[in-house]
Amino acid sequence: MANSSGGVYGRPRKPNGDDGDGATPPEGSRDGGRTSGRASVSGGRSGSSRGSYRSGSSRPGEGRGSGAGGSARPPAGGGGGTYGQPKRKVQPRWGRIALVLGGLGLVLALLIGGGVWLYGVNLNSKLQKTDPFSSIVGDRPLKTVDGAMNILLVGSDSRDPDTDMSQASSWRADTIVIVHVSADHQHAYLVSIPRDLYVYIPKTPGAQYGDTYAKINASFAWGGLPMAVQTVENYSGVRIDHVVSIDFGGLKEVVDALGGVDMKVDRTIKSIHKPFRTFEKGNRHFNGAEALDYVRQRKQFPDGDFARMRHQQALLKAMLDKATSAGVMANPGKLNAFLQTLTKAVTVDKDFALTDMVLQFRSMSSDKLTFLTSPNLGSAMRDGESVVVSDKTKALALYDAMAKDKLDAYVKANATSSPSAS
Repeated sequence: MANSSGGVYGRPRKPNGDDGDGATPPEGSRDGGRTSGRASVSGGRSGSSRGSYRSGSSRPGEGRGSGAGGSARPPAGGGGGTYGQPKRKVQPRWGRIALVLGGLGLVLALLIGGGVWLYGVNLNSKLQKTDPFSSIVGDRPLKTVDGAMNILLVGSDSRDPDTDMSQASSWRADTIVIVHVSADHQHAYLVSIPRDLYVYIPKTPGAQYGDTYAKINASFAWGGLPMAVQTVENYSGVRIDHVVSIDFGGLKEVVDALGGVDMKVDRTIKSIHKPFRTFEKGNRHFNGAEALDYVRQRKQFPDGDFARMRHQQALLKAMLDKATSAGVMANPGKLNAFLQTLTKAVTVDKDFALTDMVLQFRSMSSDKLTFLTSPNLGSAMRDGESVVVSDKTKALALYDAMAKDKLDAYVKANATSSPSAS
């Protein structure tokens, strides 16, 4: 649309013969000094003012049609954009991009976190649980150090997967270990208690036997996990926080789920159990059945049951090495198979959460494990049977250090060797 200044949209027409670039402002005398309100301004900022403070306006509030100080629009030409405005370089809006990416990352994290949480809930729901603490009578040891944890690990000689670990049975505890985890969760100490250790066994409600001295593994046979927990607490003075029990069949399946383990055989022996395997001295890879068979042997060794405890410790070390290796932790399929098998193989206390334990101790390799044996004076005869006699003075020092989370100092003062798994 043309107006009195002669240009389309208020642009000044070029004079005849003028081949300039359109940058020369029109002379006000052409129409008697009047302007169209869209006068070109030489040397001014590009842009226009339309009754508000915009880029190109010299002062806020200068409106349209105010003469030379009114709305200004530079003439076309000179590389300008629409209406003659210079083209502005488009800058990426990094703040908005970061905000969008951050939002997507948060949504993804929530989805992954939710999936992991659901997976953990599913695993924990498959655990066979019991309450080994509710039937304990009398005072229990006090918990003295926050963050430190004591887990009673019981391996039974049961081959029946349906055995009720909370009740008396014909099965005895083949392995009894107190696992002490330091308050900073950077180290674990596994104290093996000889299954023939001669101790006082208190009587729990409903138990037929108890309130007498006997081999410590009888406590499990007489009253299941509740009596085993009370007997160990009574003997050690250490409060047990969690309980994990596994039988022979479960141990075999867990080792197989890991793809087998590597251990060192310290001397050539022939198994006394079918199919009468021969274990040659040296490093060896074991599947589940072989590992179970080997760690049960004791009569072929001069130190009998103490050799079996060493081999059991070596198996625990080898299993932890394999479970925390990149071949398992970095392989979702293998990790899931291991965890699924573990949930079916163990019985735990009602407050035990498998996923919490895995997350807390996923970086704990076997070099952060220290294996110990409850101090004893060796074998002796009591009531017509061979038992292991406790070294009460040294045992008191060990368990006092455990209760106070001072096992690091105890170990330095009482050097011991760890079992070899390689």
